[in-house]
Amino acid sequence: MSIGGLFVILISAMLVNNFVLSRFLGICPFLGVSKQVETAFGMGMAVTFVMTLSSIITYIVYHTILVRLEIEFLQTLAFILIIASLVQLVEMFIQKMSPTLYQALGVYLPLITTNCAVLGLAIINIQEDYNLIETIVHSLGASIGFSLAIVLFAGIRERLALADVPESLKGFPIALITAGLMSIAFLGFTGLV
Repeated sequence: MSIGGLFVILISAMLVNNFVLSRFLGICPFLGVSKQVETAFGMGMAVTFVMTLSSIITYIVYHTILVRLEIEFLQTLAFILIIASLVQLVEMFIQKMSPTLYQALGVYLPLITTNCAVLGLAIINIQEDYNLIETIVHSLGASIGFSLAIVLFAGIRERLALADVPESLKGFPIALITAGLMSIAFLGFTGLV
């Protein structure tokens, strides 16, 4: 595949088919960890690492083990085991290197294991029949798009905390309205690729 084709995959995964705002995958951490930009950025980096590395490993496991043994039907089980192992490694690393980020992420860090965006990405890469390079580029684009969405949303939520919002909309209701408006805004990227 050409560099142009890889660029199209990258931009498409980041903006046009954004996992959170277009495919509606990964909503739990998107809404739960997006109250502060620093925490959202940390979660975005953790998800970026897990999504990219898990996509590479799941690609290799799928094509070298599952396809050769003709047990492709076990892909979901194999992918979940791979993702869970990687999340455990990330959790131990963050706990050791940045205890404050570990505390801020709280329960949402182990929930990356059950984050449907991570599993969805691995399955989409197989369904789209991407080769390894395309899988890496698509995974990077999807994870950067996830990070972009969660950090932008956290920035807006920080500003909304200081805004004069009607009492009935404070907190989660205004967050859902904001997420919906962001999703509509990302629809503007539809004709990009």
